[in-house]
Amino acid sequence: MVNHEKMTKSASNTLIIILIICTFPIWIGIAGGIFGLAAGLFGALIGIIAGIFGVFGGVMGAVFGVIGKVFSSVFGSIFHWDFHPGFHISNPISLLLIILVIVLIVKSKKQAAK
Repeated sequence: MVNHEKMTKSASNTLIIILIICTFPIWIGIAGGIFGLAAGLFGALIGIIAGIFGVFGGVMGAVFGVIGKVFSSVFGSIFHWDFHPGFHISNPISLLLIILVIVLIVKSKKQAAK
């Protein structure tokens, strides 16, 4: 007599082993995909944080750049005149601002005198 229960269990184990061997590349692919997804999300998080620091640095650089340019154009030209017969001012906008301030002062003195 043949033991059908033992054959069924043996066939069942063999079928499971064959199924695991045949589907092994699929499981490796799924595991690799999950690992790649986790690494990609971690990289995206680092990228977002670096982007926020970049925006903050850009805004600060723009603000200080504008302030520096204003002071450079106003005070750099005032204190960097070339005193020679050609009379040179390095930035014409500074000269216009100086003239505007002088005109406003003269106008305010004339209005106060009336």
